[in-house]
Amino acid sequence: MTTILETSPAIKTEIEKVAEVAGYLWTKGWAERNGGNITVNITDLADDTLKNMKPISEKIALDVELPYLKGAYFFCKGTNKRMRDLARFPMDNGSVIRICDDCKSYEIITDKPVKPTSEITAHLSVHNHFVGKGSDYKAVLHTHPIELVAMSHNPAFLKKDVLTRLLWSMIPETKAFCPRGLGIIPYKIPGSVELADSSLEELDDYDVVMWEKHGVLAVGDDILEAFDQVDVLTKAAQIYIAAKNMGFEPTGMTDEAMQEMSIVFNLPK
Repeated sequence: MTTILETSPAIKTEIEKVAEVAGYLWTKGWAERNGGNITVNITDLADDTLKNMKPISEKIALDVELPYLKGAYFFCKGTNKRMRDLARFPMDNGSVIRICDDCKSYEIITDKPVKPTSEITAHLSVHNHFVGKGSDYKAVLHTHPIELVAMSHNPAFLKKDVLTRLLWSMIPETKAFCPRGLGIIPYKIPGSVELADSSLEELDDYDVVMWEKHGVLAVGDDILEAFDQVDVLTKAAQIYIAAKNMGFEPTGMTDEAMQEMSIVFNLPK
């Protein structure tokens, strides 16, 4: 049987990036058991070989209509699949799907009938939102960074932009590489339409959002960019927690220093 990794070098490259990031998530301890999800929009890379492949599943209904994703192709981590396995065998633990012409269902195209993540509605709603806006974002990442999730258990950090400013102040690179900061979403049932809708609202202002007591959702031009933003935010959280463990409250960068960063690196203010 012809596989997508054999027929499309461009798609193979994107799936290899997914495997690379899946390995990082596992080794960092951010992806316990089958925790976390990845979806990547590969529509722009779809060639005639992919487009002519016959579905290997029946149509699978979605909970929402996705008008901007008609005929779009995605690589998705499989439901109940582990990141450590996705890192080694991406096409055994994920699959390529196509959004059907009714925009309310999808079919699995290749390589195996691995049903996508249980959070497929939330992920595809994010993709639909950004395609509708003409955004270049192609990747959506959900993972469970230990330190960021721990900080979401403190109500003081859940007020708008409190945690963003704290994390920015820990090390200059945080604001440089995650200039739109961290949005906060109060706890909602994982995988729910309500969580997806709340995420869309926050992603108009932030590239990474925290799902309270659960994890983060990040978007990027590719999966490596989405991962990098979570990585720098988590490093800042680790610095804060390390200082607290040494028995003192870290001073952090001043507002003036962070404003200077914004000017020098032409960042959003």
